[in-house]
Amino acid sequence: MASNTKEYYGVSYETVAASQSTQALGGTGKVGDLFESIIISVATAATGTVSIKDGADSAIVLTAANTPIGVYRVELGIKSRTGAWQVTTGAGATAIAIGRFS
Repeated sequence: MASNTKEYYGVSYETVAASQSTQALGGTGKVGDLFESIIISVATAATGTVSIKDGADSAIVLTAANTPIGVYRVELGIKSRTGAWQVTTGAGATAIAIGRFS
């Protein structure tokens, strides 16, 4: 697992700092990894973007620029079909990804 991935009763969580670009979740990540949810903290609305990506697939935007300051929990419940889950954050957002990451 990645150095900032923690495991608790079989569920992993990983912190994602601001300004990260395609941070892979887990050690290497693989097809079938479960992404249960993500908690997003937007501190600066103009740069509060967060997106996720499944391996080589296109990015999915979860919070866009000018999302109001606050904390958002996005329920996902999706499995990877092409590789490691990846999270990208803008300068005004951090996140905690929750799931089963390898």
